[in-house]
Order: sequence, then C-alpha cells, then structure tokens
Amino acid sequence: MPTIKVLIVDDSALVRQAFTKILNSETDIEVIGTASDPYIAVNKIQKQKPDVITLDIEMPRMDGLTFLKKIMKQAPMPVIVVSNQTLKGAKVALKALELGAVEVLTKPNLSNQQHILESSIRLTDAIRSAYTTKRAKISVKAATIDTANKKKVKTISTPVHLGTKANLSKVIVIGASTGGTEAIKSFLEALPTKMPPILIVQHMPEKFTHSFATRLNDNCQLTVKEAEQGDLVQANHVYIAPGNHHMKVKSNMGQLVIAIEQGEFVNRHRPSVDVLFESVAEERGKNTVAIIMTGMGNDGAKGMLTLFHKKAQTIAQDEASSIVYGMPKQALLLGGVKNVLPLKDMAKEVYELVKSS
Repeated sequence: MPTIKVLIVDDSALVRQAFTKILNSETDIEVIGTASDPYIAVNKIQKQKPDVITLDIEMPRMDGLTFLKKIMKQAPMPVIVVSNQTLKGAKVALKALELGAVEVLTKPNLSNQQHILESSIRLTDAIRSAYTTKRAKISVKAATIDTANKKKVKTISTPVHLGTKANLSKVIVIGASTGGTEAIKSFLEALPTKMPPILIVQHMPEKFTHSFATRLNDNCQLTVKEAEQGDLVQANHVYIAPGNHHMKVKSNMGQLVIAIEQGEFVNRHRPSVDVLFESVAEERGKNTVAIIMTGMGNDGAKGMLTLFHKKAQTIAQDEASSIVYGMPKQALLLGGVKNVLPLKDMAKEVYELVKSS
C-alpha cells in the first residue's frame, strides 16, 4: 500500500500535535504538513499535494465551510471535517458533508487512555476511508453544490398501504459508513408515507446523529428520529442509531423494542452494523429486508450473512454508485447478499418487497 499523505488544517496546536502523533505512528500514513488556517493551507496544498486533508470547521480568517467550498470548486479532494461535539458543530458538519466532505470527526478526546485509543481508531480509519474514495465522485458531488439543498422528486408517488400484521412483522435495516449520509437521505426521500419500520446504523459521532435524524425528518415523508432506549419500533418510522452507542432490538410481547448500549467497539465501530443486524436476525429473521450501503471495512458483512441464512431479503449497493465500495463488497464476498443494486433502484426494490408481504 502506498503511504497516505495527510495535511492537518486546524487552529488548535493541541489538535495538530495529537493528530500528527496518532497518524505518524501508522506505517501507511504520513503527516506531510500542518496549517493553523486556510491561507497557510492553500500554499501547502499547492506545494505538497496531500492525498487527504483534515479540516477544522471553526477557524480564524476563513471558516472551514468557506474553505471547503473553495477546495471543492478548485481542486476536489478527500476532506475529513473535524468539528466540536455540539449541536451547532453537528449542523455545520452535516452541511460540510453536503458540500463534498467525505467524513466527519469530532475533536479528539484525550482525557484517558481508552478515549485516546478510540479517537485513534476513528481518525486512522477515517483517513484510510477518505483515501479510498473515488475522486471522480467527489468531483461530481462538488459540481452539484449549488443544488445540494433542493428537495428531490420522490421516485414513488403512490403510498404503500400495509396491513397491521405486515407493519408489525416486517422490518427494514440499513448499514452505511463513508458516503452513507447522502445515500440514506436519497433512499429515504424516495419512500412513501406508509412503510414498515426502518432501523439504520450510520457510522457517525455522538450527537451528530441527532442532527442527522432531524435533517432527514425535515426532508422525508416518514418520521425519522434518533433512537432512544425503550423506543417501540413502529411502522412509518425510521430510527437512527445514536453515535457512540450500539443499537439492538428485543421482542416484548410481539413488539420490537430498541435497546441502546455502549459496550466495546465491534469491527472498530460503535455503533456497529453487525450488532443491529444480528439482533434483528434473531427477532425477525425472514421478515427482514437488509441493506448494506457505501462504506469502508467489513462492518455488517457477518450480520448480513446471518440474515441471509434466516431467509431474509439482503441487498448490497453496487460499486458504481458507492463512494467507497468496502462494506457492500465484503458482504458480497462473504456470501450474504441476494441482490446487488445501484442506489437509485433500492427504494423501488424495497417498496416491492414489503408491498408483496
């Protein structure tokens, strides 16, 4: 593997030092420079040509979003946005993803060794994931910045009218990582108001998932919320796993109930797609439609295989429409995928699957 050249753009000397120490300890990553503001960063980008940039959102002289727009317009490249773990920071970070950033991270937690380890895992995985993103797709995304906030036309206009029994028995589960925020948004916007419950794990930091759920709720016909401990899983609702927590389902007198727990990283992630998929396989088995979307790594592959063996309907996003063809590829290689589809066709396929139940 070639060495991944990284430029760190952050006004905090502590963050620059922490990121440099973490990244330079990896054999396949090298920090080629740091910059305390975007003006310094411009010169270093031109001279040193990094493969990946980590970009602080809140900086002096020029804010991160403005700089990101300039990067995407003039020289699109993989950018990881680093933000404070606040409501404002989450909203700005989601905007950055719309503008072309490929990943979002929070400032590193250096309070103890366990937090340092987890921050290191998230950072190094984000760098590798960003490096594998397809630059052509980043360029295409950058070219559509001006229309990013326009509401898309629904591809399914006729509401799905499911009976009570179908609503209670069927469940849709989705796992995604890099590129997943926009893929999930596109998928959900294409669905009508009447659907079985949908449970989603998107690899995102804590608190950011709440803003993500709110954004989806504003743009979709279904009700979208960040999952909470004890939530009853209801039809016509979408539940987003909270960042930094695993999400499971448990059966209580025939009704699915959401269980939220922290626990250890699974497949280097928390929340983990496998954790959700395995629990749904146990509780609903063949009455599940499972989707694995764009993202790096293998999270979700084993859970998808378990669902496949339980006779569930399993779908993987195809390579052409994936920002990173990692998670779908691993699920396919493991043998747990029944159907491979481009993102644009997924909503229609899932609609047909639940409609026929």
